[in-house]
Amino acid sequence: MSTESPKQEWVGPKSKKEILGQPAGLFVLFTTEMWERFSYYGMRGLLKLYIVNYLFITMRQTHQGGAYNGQGSPSAVWGWDFIKTLMPSLTPAELTKCIAERVPTMLADKQAATEEVARQIAEQTCNMQPVGSTLYGWYTGLVYLTPLLGGYVADRYWGQRKSVYIGAVIMALGQFLLFSAENMFFVGLLLLIIGNGFFKPNISTQVGNLYAPSDKRRDGAFTIFYMGINLGAFLTNFVCGPLAQSIGWRYGFLAAGVGMVLGLVIQLVFGPSTLAPDTLNKKADGEAAPVQKEENESQRMMALVILCALNIVFWAVYEQQGNTMQTWADEKTNWPTIFGWKMPSTLFQSVNPFFIFTLAPIIDRFWAWETRRGKEMSSVTKMALGCIILGLSFIVMVVGAKIVGTGKGSLFWPIFCTMLLTVGELYLSPVGLSLVTKVSPVRFVSMMMGMWFMSSFLGNILSGYIGVLYTKWSADAFFMFLMALGVAAGLAIAAFNKPLRKAMGSHSS
Repeated sequence: MSTESPKQEWVGPKSKKEILGQPAGLFVLFTTEMWERFSYYGMRGLLKLYIVNYLFITMRQTHQGGAYNGQGSPSAVWGWDFIKTLMPSLTPAELTKCIAERVPTMLADKQAATEEVARQIAEQTCNMQPVGSTLYGWYTGLVYLTPLLGGYVADRYWGQRKSVYIGAVIMALGQFLLFSAENMFFVGLLLLIIGNGFFKPNISTQVGNLYAPSDKRRDGAFTIFYMGINLGAFLTNFVCGPLAQSIGWRYGFLAAGVGMVLGLVIQLVFGPSTLAPDTLNKKADGEAAPVQKEENESQRMMALVILCALNIVFWAVYEQQGNTMQTWADEKTNWPTIFGWKMPSTLFQSVNPFFIFTLAPIIDRFWAWETRRGKEMSSVTKMALGCIILGLSFIVMVVGAKIVGTGKGSLFWPIFCTMLLTVGELYLSPVGLSLVTKVSPVRFVSMMMGMWFMSSFLGNILSGYIGVLYTKWSADAFFMFLMALGVAAGLAIAAFNKPLRKAMGSHSS
């Protein structure tokens, strides 16, 4: 006779109302996450350009993409004098090469009045390129580290709902601080990092809580949820970027803060009646009731840890979108002018989310078709394929870099690369989120969601240091390197497919 405690019984949402065959609570979470991602990606799209072209140089670009006609004092930013000592730098030869490439473009775009002024500005912005890549990597990495702590706190003490509320408030405060006090830039980033730690793992866990473990709608639900993420990421760059371009950088951060507040309001108003109970269950007297131990917990958790480790390289390559790919979009791409309005380069950040919510329904239907035929790939196989597709997408940029050379080129290159990259992302990221909620023991589900984001933390940190090579190497060599990394990581996941699926058991399908 087994002495193991029985597995905790699944408890679904209070409301049985469905929309498009899914629980109504999914669309509450969809909308909440849409606004949170509006906030995050609006700020992220501006981040590297803000660092390189405004905050940490003395001859500033007062409006995103405009002339360098402002004066600044980087040392006034709290903490900068210390942080800059930790940042990488260019060699004299690398700096000379970068200046020579930037000056003609700056003069053509009328960002500087004379060649001498252009050289002075280019020297500062070139020196800031590796710094901007590194700071971008650390920021986007740390927002994926804190979910490990946020998931643990939710599992043990606060529950998912309270954690989401607190995280949203802290993130809104961070965005408003970036708007109101540029000298507190690093404090604002710190608030965003902390708030995201409480918000991110717990809203994803709430999606999983809507479904019984055997519910076949779960992968599709996470794909729909992923569309909400990317709808927000798409829309934000039509607001935050143009505000930074037309009024000033800080108004882009203000719009991001307003978006975060809207997400919080949605959760507060509609969440209580449509979401499932937290996995931190309560007894009638208010004391915490322990969630029972499950079968093969340690093996399943170890399999997830290995899978997360293999995903690190995926995220390091993927996050070049907001780093070196955004630099390419800003400096090497001809953006059209429509009725006298020149489209800001930050709109490039909307390309990936656009393809996500246009391609996600197609891929979801394709998976459903495969399921009906009994031939759908396992979650781990999908993730391996996604990583390989991500790597192969950069062949487009290798060809584009050779054709464009030292001048500017068509939007085709970064857009077509991003379309292919997005297919790879859809095969890995939402599937991984779904897999974590299926495989994780109930009593550790938020913490394991934090572990999933831990791979993004390490990948984003790595992305920052890889991004430094963009300034040091030729563009085609750099993009070839990204291609090799993506394919290698996908092959590694494929090689571990059988042992990982064995450890996960029936949960891996």
